[in-house]
Amino acid sequence: VQLVESGGGLVQAGDSLRLSCAESSGTFNLYAMGWFRQAPGKEREKVAAVDKYGKTTNYADSVKGRFTINRGIAGNTMYLQMNSLKPEDTAVYYCAADLDYYSTMYYYWGQGTQVTVSS
Repeated sequence: VQLVESGGGLVQAGDSLRLSCAESSGTFNLYAMGWFRQAPGKEREKVAAVDKYGKTTNYADSVKGRFTINRGIAGNTMYLQMNSLKPEDTAVYYCAADLDYYSTMYYYWGQGTQVTVSS
């Protein structure tokens, strides 16, 4: 499983960004997918997850109502739509995959994409 994130960047507070995670092995539909983030000096935080069917999702309280995770129709890409961004959303965002939707230790990881939100 190879995961490649894209879509990060520098935005202002209140702006939106959409992160993408592309999987190239052809086994995308076997895995639950998640987005994690890590800010400087902080532990990695699980932001959102979606099951392999794209039906069940969960979100960290800090992003509920602002972020939306979904699996693309094409079948090999996952997205994180981030609206009303805040400076505290600044972090490196990682895409991850695991066979277990409820896993707390996802097995496969992307390289990360930087999101910076200025005030």
